[in-house]
This record gives sequence, C-alpha cells and structure tokens, in this order.
Amino acid sequence: MRAVVDGIADGFEPETFLWLTFRRPDGGASIRYAWTGGGQPLGDHIDRLAVAAGCDAADWLHIAERHQQTTARGRVEIWAYALRPMLADVQSGARGPQERRESLARVLATAAEIMGQRPRTLIPRWLGFGPALLQRND
Repeated sequence: MRAVVDGIADGFEPETFLWLTFRRPDGGASIRYAWTGGGQPLGDHIDRLAVAAGCDAADWLHIAERHQQTTARGRVEIWAYALRPMLADVQSGARGPQERRESLARVLATAAEIMGQRPRTLIPRWLGFGPALLQRND
C-alpha cells in the first residue's frame, strides 16, 4: 500500500496534505495520510498555530472544506489540501460559522445519546493537518 500512496503523492504539488481513503470490496475502508515535499513541517506549523489560537473541529472542518480538492483513482478517494492557503486562513483568524458549530454540537449530542453516553457540550479539538496531531489521533 505504501507504494500506491507514494505514487499518488508524486502527482501533487509540494506542501500538500493528502487524505486517502482505500475502499474495500466488502464495503470497508482504510485511511492513509501522505504529505508531499515540505508538507509535514508546514502541516505541523499550521496545527501549532491553530491550537494556540483556540481553533477546534468546527474551524478545522470550515478551513478544510474551503481548500479540499477531491479526485479518485480506482477504489482510492483522494482529498488533497494545499497547505499554504490553509496557513493563510489560520493566520487571518478564519473560524467556522456559528451555524456549523451548533450543527456539529447537535450531531455529537445525538450520537452520544444513541450510544447511551452523556452528551458532549464542547466541540472536539482541532483535528490536524500535520503528522504530529494526526498520528496522535490514530
């Protein structure tokens, strides 16, 4: 799988983060992350700035959606994120809209209720675009 990931990454510009979803015939999927040249340190830098600014998952979703490029190669769905524009968003203080924040909170509360758990009142933390945070999520 590493060779496939590397081959896909070779087709993208430097400083790009790739979220790769490998669809299996049984309906399952596995996710892999990859970065093109310079992407890992830039992704970690973005994450440090976002966390220091108090950004959360709603902000991550907002910024990610603004810059996501979606393609597919066979059973692999590729979400590519050019990191420089995302850095600019974080540096300029871009945040997810209140409507999105409230919607995310409702979804999380409903999921907790379905699972028999106490509903969360806080939006989860920033998810990450660099390996330091993303590998911590694994």
